[in-house]
Amino acid sequence: MADAVATGRDLELDVERVRADFPPLGEEVRPGVPLRYFDSAATALKPRSVIEAVRACMAEYPANVHRGLHVLSERATEAFENARIKVARHLGVDDPAQVIFTRGTTEAINLAARSWGRHAFRPGDAIVLSELEHHANIVPWQMIARETGAELRYVELTDDLEYDLDSFDRLFDDGRVRMVATTGMSNVTGIRPPVEEIARRARERGARVLIDAAQSLAHERLDVVALDVDFAAFSAHKVFGPTGVGVLYGKREHLEAMEPVLGGGNMVLRVERETAVWNELPDKFEAGTPPIAEVIGLGAAIDYLEALDAEAVARHERALIDHAHEVLGAVEGLRILGPAATAGKGPIVGFTLDGTHPHDLSHLLDRSGIAIRAGHHCAMPLHTRLGIPASARASFALYNTADEIDQLAAALGSIKSLLRRR
Repeated sequence: MADAVATGRDLELDVERVRADFPPLGEEVRPGVPLRYFDSAATALKPRSVIEAVRACMAEYPANVHRGLHVLSERATEAFENARIKVARHLGVDDPAQVIFTRGTTEAINLAARSWGRHAFRPGDAIVLSELEHHANIVPWQMIARETGAELRYVELTDDLEYDLDSFDRLFDDGRVRMVATTGMSNVTGIRPPVEEIARRARERGARVLIDAAQSLAHERLDVVALDVDFAAFSAHKVFGPTGVGVLYGKREHLEAMEPVLGGGNMVLRVERETAVWNELPDKFEAGTPPIAEVIGLGAAIDYLEALDAEAVARHERALIDHAHEVLGAVEGLRILGPAATAGKGPIVGFTLDGTHPHDLSHLLDRSGIAIRAGHHCAMPLHTRLGIPASARASFALYNTADEIDQLAAALGSIKSLLRRR
């Protein structure tokens, strides 16, 4: 059982009790300077229960999984496969064999693109993307398009960087779209495309759908069965789990038809001099020794999330993004990227500050113990559209507070005043 706070449905999230679960939030980055962490979109902090689960595996049963005929291996295998069951349940899936462990979202999308795409795409077929995507949901499709003769099509975005659904519909006019790959939440602006409507329209036209849930899953549930999507991908470290492990969910019919990308141990039933017979799902796609402690840590992270009142977390994060837009938007020279309204946004604010490069801004904020992210955030097409080489990003999670956001706004105002005097 996680050490999270499970509040009643009518209660607000007890943020201070939640914060106590995350050790770095009680630390000072330098004497007298406490940490203010706004970089959860890059990687979320880890609760004590996840840290303990990883430690216990490494210290108490650090054995390899599957095929081991001793107690430590049996314990490791049981914990490893229990994590798969937890992930499946969290995604609304009855069959845990449809959960493939990868190294992260990037590898998961590459697996879908290379393996499914290689047998599905024909010259002239089309893959629909948007400029909101992370490079991990663009480059794999570029690579398989180049290999198969398929083409990429980009849905138009509105001036507020939202999906233009009329433009989306027109992309299907010639009947050649085979795949729609969309983010569940932009890692730059926090915009949440209407994935339910996107999936419905794509299905009606016979296209498959992949959801990149790397940013969204820490903030909202994803029921892949209810959405009827074909693939979904996410990384453990963005949902309060360890780095080095991610998940590709796929419909069984697709996974069974797909060829493995990696060959080696575990993924085969029999090997002869010239040929091999692939193992059953999910082993077919998990060659070699998997990230055992990391997978078990992911299971603990799922436990942590499910022990919380999801509605209370959502209300808290909604209040954070509303407050961030209000106080950050009031900083002189600060431009929030994307829509001014917060409806339809997750807890991410991308912004620029006049007269300051985002990298310099990040360094200056660090002096106050404030951690943000600066750069192109692996979203170059979106920055090209915005006409800027880079941006700053403050991303929030369930452990952040409005008071911390006030401190961020005050620090940004001080930096602006300092630059004005120069």
